[in-house]
Amino acid sequence: MSAKIEVELLNLWYGDFQALIDVGFEIREKAITALIGSSGCGKSTLLRCLNRMNDLIEDVRITGSVRIDGADIYRMRKAELPRLRKKVGMVFQRPNPFPLSVYKNIAFGPRVHHQARKADLDILVEESLRAVDLWDELKDRLGESALHLSLEQKQRLCIARLVAVKSEVLLMDEPCSALDPVATLKIEELMRHLRSEFTIVIVTHNMQQAARVSEETGFMLLGELVEFGKTPDIFTRPRDKRTEDYITGRYG
Repeated sequence: MSAKIEVELLNLWYGDFQALIDVGFEIREKAITALIGSSGCGKSTLLRCLNRMNDLIEDVRITGSVRIDGADIYRMRKAELPRLRKKVGMVFQRPNPFPLSVYKNIAFGPRVHHQARKADLDILVEESLRAVDLWDELKDRLGESALHLSLEQKQRLCIARLVAVKSEVLLMDEPCSALDPVATLKIEELMRHLRSEFTIVIVTHNMQQAARVSEETGFMLLGELVEFGKTPDIFTRPRDKRTEDYITGRYG
C-alpha cells in the first residue's frame, strides 16, 4: 500500500527546547497508525506537524519535510493552510463541538468551503452522521444544541464534521482520554470502520488501544522516534531495548 504521508528529518524547537529530533517515517494510505510513548515525548507535537497546527504556537521553529501525496506542506504559503487543514483534519482529546445545533455543526464546514449547495446539505448531514453511526440516534434531534450530547456523541460528531468536508486524513490526539471504557470501545470500532475511507493517525497513552486498532505503531522517547513498524512486531518483537522496556512497563 502506498504512503500517504512521508516525514523526513523533522526537527522542531519551542524556543531553545528541541521537542522533535530527526524524525522520519511513512504513513500508509487508508490504514491506522498509532504513536505511543510517555507524556512529553513529542507525540502530540509530531501529530500537529502533519497539518501545521504548530504554526499557531509562538516561537516555534521547524526544519525537515512532511510530504502529503508527494507535496511538502512546509513549502505551502499561509494562504494554502485552510485547504491543508480541510484535507488533514484533527480530533482533539476533549470533544469540541461548536455551540450550534447538531445540523449546523455538520453543515458549517461545507458552507465555509462552498462545497455544497443549500439543497444538498440535508443529504450531506445525513450521510456524515451515518458514517459515524449517529444518524439513528440524532435524526430527531438535529435542531438541538450539540452541547447537550453525551461525550461519546460529541466526539463522533466532531469526526462527522471532518467526514462532511471530505477530509482525507484524520489526526486523533488521545480521542478517547475523556471517555469511559464502553464509549472508548465504540470509538475504536468507529476507527476500524473509517479506515477503509480515511488515513488515520492516533496518539494514545493506551498501549492496549494501539494494539487493538492500529496496523503500524511508532514509539517515541524524548523527541526521537525510537522505533516504527508493524504493530504486532512493535509489541511482541521490538528491535530496540528502549521499546521493550516501555512496552513491558520498565520505563514510562
